[in-house]
Order: sequence, then structure tokens, then C-alpha cells
Amino acid sequence: MSDDTVELEARLEEQEAFEPPEEFVEQANVSDASIYEEFEENWPECWEQAADLLTWEEEYDAVLDDSDAPFYEWFTDGKLNASANCLDRHLDDRGDEVAIDWIGEKGETRTYTYGDLHREVNEFAAALRELGVEEDDVVTMYMPMIPELPVAMLACARIGAPHSVVFAGFSAEALATRMESADSEYLVTCDGYYRRGDLLKHKEKTDEGLAQVGHDVSDVVVVDRGGDEYDHDLADNEHDYGDLVAEQEGAEVEPVTRDAEDMLFLMYTSGTTGEPKGVKHTTGGYLSYVSWTSQAVLDIKPDDTYWCSADIGWITGHSYIVYGPLALGTTSVMYEGTPDYPERDRLWEIVEEYGVDIFYTAPTAIRAFMKWGTEYPDGHDLSSLRLLGTVGEPINPRAWKWYYKHIGDESCPIVDTWWQTETGGMMVTTLPGVGTMKPGSAGPPLPGIDAKIVDTKGDEVEAGRAGYLTVNKPWPGMLRTVYKNDDRYISEYWEEYSDSDADEWVYFPEDGAKIDDDGYITVLGRVDDVLNVSGHRLGTMEIESAIVGVEGVAEAAVVGGNHPVKGEAVYAYVITEEGQGEDDAMRDRIVAGVEDAIGPIARPEQVVFTPELPKTRSGKIMRRLLEDIANEEELGDTSTLRNPDVVADIQAKVGDD
Repeated sequence: MSDDTVELEARLEEQEAFEPPEEFVEQANVSDASIYEEFEENWPECWEQAADLLTWEEEYDAVLDDSDAPFYEWFTDGKLNASANCLDRHLDDRGDEVAIDWIGEKGETRTYTYGDLHREVNEFAAALRELGVEEDDVVTMYMPMIPELPVAMLACARIGAPHSVVFAGFSAEALATRMESADSEYLVTCDGYYRRGDLLKHKEKTDEGLAQVGHDVSDVVVVDRGGDEYDHDLADNEHDYGDLVAEQEGAEVEPVTRDAEDMLFLMYTSGTTGEPKGVKHTTGGYLSYVSWTSQAVLDIKPDDTYWCSADIGWITGHSYIVYGPLALGTTSVMYEGTPDYPERDRLWEIVEEYGVDIFYTAPTAIRAFMKWGTEYPDGHDLSSLRLLGTVGEPINPRAWKWYYKHIGDESCPIVDTWWQTETGGMMVTTLPGVGTMKPGSAGPPLPGIDAKIVDTKGDEVEAGRAGYLTVNKPWPGMLRTVYKNDDRYISEYWEEYSDSDADEWVYFPEDGAKIDDDGYITVLGRVDDVLNVSGHRLGTMEIESAIVGVEGVAEAAVVGGNHPVKGEAVYAYVITEEGQGEDDAMRDRIVAGVEDAIGPIARPEQVVFTPELPKTRSGKIMRRLLEDIANEEELGDTSTLRNPDVVADIQAKVGDD
């Protein structure tokens, strides 16, 4: 390593704030800091800026109706159609421009112009109507990252039928549970899809799930992804997607006029009771909010090539692969495969080949990139990149700086975005054309978002102290309720800090956080990811960041283990970079790093080295299982893991230590 490189690495490690490059600011969609004051002084009418990004069939009467809080309504009596906003209105100017560039795992590609996408959406919408799907019928989709998934979503939106997408990696039981909860009688699925070169026979899992649904399922549409590799039969109520679309060739379906508060989709997410919650998102507020955040935060322009590497089975894919980018008329990259197949440079190969301008991915992926080494991104021309983003969990400062240097070449702002399924879109992050970036801190609340950090009594905490993140005013992209369960909507999200008698409603996302003197929020993780060690509240993310800040550490997960004196003790599970030792010397460096960064109170009770961490198929660490191991308890369900074998390996390591 040259002296210049060593000096650069040292400078980056010490730097705590980064300004956006002047070239970026000059072209940014939002570059004037007065937007924060403008939104504060003109709330809630400021959200007309978001609504103005859409085409309305009938104008709304009021921006916000809070007469039945917390059941807020946005853009009341406005009429529009989400499919028309994502497709029809672009046809004159961008009909021949690319809407979706799809890349299959085997290397095959498909390109959909806005005209192509409009045509197939219309044909499938006509097919759904022919099957009997009516306005307000919920259509379930159990599909991987293939183009027919956004086609089906937009076709449903076109005919006013809400969709409920179930992540393809979920179990058959999860599919059945969600179809029953939604009273869904229609399913769109596929026969199979590819992972690491193998064809997964998805229809077998689909059939298993359908057998568990407690009501009749009228029709099932099956996309043929496996071709000659997977020979299967269709039941009487099952239809081949290609045949249905071919039968409707050239069909045009007039978009159904929807009220702003009509449901656009359901998305099921985990809840404190263990029963999945059907999060209800509506047409006007949601679509305006994801369009505005796509423009303001991701800086998306129509002539961009934009890539969000999430799965459409999650809210990130809904908001920032389908609805937000298509509403703005941009080109989106959509990739079926994994980041390391067939080689670890697959993503950078795609960035180079397609000239990607904006790349939005998860910290767990960035940590994997770090572990694999810089030779993979260094082997490709990534100079097309203008903006980088992260989503899904907090990103530690070391990973942030690696991303900034090795992917963005220190010329791309990074937006570290905090939000949830329930919020619909981004809530806390920097505006890349306005704000200073602080690695490890998401940033200030977006304009119009009133977020605070409070203690258990609801009083704001002083800067630097850990507390609880709350949102004190509604916003357009918010969920409207839990499907068919208004009581649960209030109890899960509003009861903790609200004063219903005074009609003062506070949204509580169940995340711990802290705020600095500049108003920048650092999210510390879920409330159950905050440890109580000898009466001191410690965020797992803080400790994990300190550990990953130790040279030679690639990734870490921290949980609490029972302790007779401290109440809880810190257990750290650590993955080292390739070629690094896993010995007492490394343990000592990790412990010292935590003590230096946070203090002796956060000293890990045990440091366990492991080649992998237990992760769900979406890439999130299953800390609950690590807690079970630390506490020598019976392990919970491991069926949702993509690597279940690693749990026994970690157990053995803890036992040996």
C-alpha cells in the first residue's frame, strides 16, 4: 500500500462530516436549505409540492383531514389512478424510453420501454378482469424479481384492485396466512426462479400454501420462468400468464378512477403479537410521498438509470423500484440474482454495463462487499455513479466510508435513509444537495417530518443521550390502518406517547435513537435491540459500529445475555475479514475498541468468531437466535433463515469458549 493510500485511509477514518460535491449541488433537484423552513412554516399545505408531482383526474379539496385522528386522510376527495401516473402520462414524451431494464440471473435480459410496459399492463389488466377480478378485490402476488411482478402490480392498480405482494422467499404457511388475512381469492405466482444457478421450484411451495388457505381460491395465474427445465401441470383454476396476455393482445383498459384514500396495496409485516399486520397504504398520499422522496432524496431525473437492489417483495421495492421511479418517468434496473453469482463483481459489472447513475442498497450488502475486498469494484468503471444510498438498517461509519471511497470514489453523496413499511417512504436522511453527511448518522428529519427523541415519559432528551424516536405530525405516505383491525393500529403505533384525551397523537415506530446538537438523528435499532447493562441503555448499533471499526473486522452482531450482576451483558458475534486471525489478540483489540468508543460499561462479556451470522432471506440478522444462544435457551424457529446450519456452528463455538 502506497504512502498516499495510507494517508488517504487515515484521513477518511478520522473525518466525521462530508460535504456534497459542488458539481452535485449544482444539478440537484433540491439544493436550497430554505426548504426546511418553508415546510415548517407552511405545514401541512407544503405537501402540495408532493401532490403536484402527480396527475389528478379531480383536484383534492384539502391537503389534510385530521378530524378523526389518528385516522388521517390526505388530499381528500382527490381522484387519480396510480397505473396511469406511472405509465400513461409518460407515453407522449417517454413512450420509447426505457422504463425497466431486467437482468436475469442466467444473464438473459429484457428491456421494457414505457410503451411496452403500458401495453403488457393493459393486456394483463384485461385478463384479470376476464377472470372476474373486480374493483377492491385483493390480489395476492407470490413472485420473485421478474418483470411480471411490477406488471401485475400496475395491472391491479389500473383496475382498482389492491395488491398484496408476499416475498417469494417466505414459506408456504406465510403465503396462506396472508391470503386468509386479506380474504384474497386471486393469486399470481410463477413456476420457479433462479438462485446461484439452480432453479427453485416455486410452484411446489405455492401449491403447499394454497392447500392451507381456509377459503376457496378462485384463480391462480402462473408465470412460466422455468421453461423446459421445469415440467408441471396446471389445475383447472390455474392459468398460464403468457396465454392470458396473448389472448388479450392489443387490449386497452381505461384506468379506474380511484379516490385518494382508496387502498392501493397491503403489505404484511411482523408485529409484537406474532401475527403479521396488514399495513394499508392508499393511492394519493402514498404515491405523492414516494414520488417526492424519490425526487428530493434520491435525486431521480427522467434521463437517469437508477438501481435499487432491494426485492419488490419488501416495501423498499414497492416504493423505490416500482411506484416512485416510474411515477417520475426514469429508467430502473431490476436484477433477479444475488450479488455474488456467478462472481463477486456481478453488481459492479451491471453498474458499468448499464451506466447506473444512482445506486440504493442495504448495509448488509455493503459489509459483504467490504469482506470480499476492493479488487471487485476496482475492476470496473463505476464513474457513471452520481449518488449512493443505503436502506434497511443503520450503517456503521466504517462501512459508510468504505462505500463512499471504493464505490463512490469520494464524489457521490450518500443518503442513509431511515424509514419503515408503515411510513411508506423515507423519513430521516440528508437531502443530498443540501446537507452535510455524517457517517453513522441518518441525518435530520426530512422537511415536513416532525421527529423527536424522547425518554420514557415523552420528554425530549438532551443531545447525545439515547431515547426513543417519535413522529409528532402525520405525513402523506403513512399507513392508514392495520387491515380490518383499527384497534391494533392504535395500540401498535399510537398509544405509547399519545394523549388521546387532548387529541395529541404521536407515532411511535419502536426504534431507539439519539440526536446531536445539529439535529442529526442516529438510529440505534429496534427498542428490543437496546441493551440495559447495569442500568445503562446501550444501542446494539453503537457497539457493533465500534467493533466493525476495529481493523480486520468485517461484520458484527451484538445481543444481550443474562448476567447475575449486570442484568444484561454484551455478547458479540464477529466475522473477520479474509486472512485475519481469530485469536485472543483480535479479541483484545475488539474489547479495547469498544471501550475506547463507548466506555468500559459496553465491554463485551464474550466475543465469538463465526464465518457467518444467521440471516433471513432478506439479509437481516436474526438477533433473536443469537440471544437464545447467549442465554443457553432452546432455539426458536429457524425456518426463515437462508443459512440455518450456521446456528449450530455458533452454538458449538460458544460451548467451546
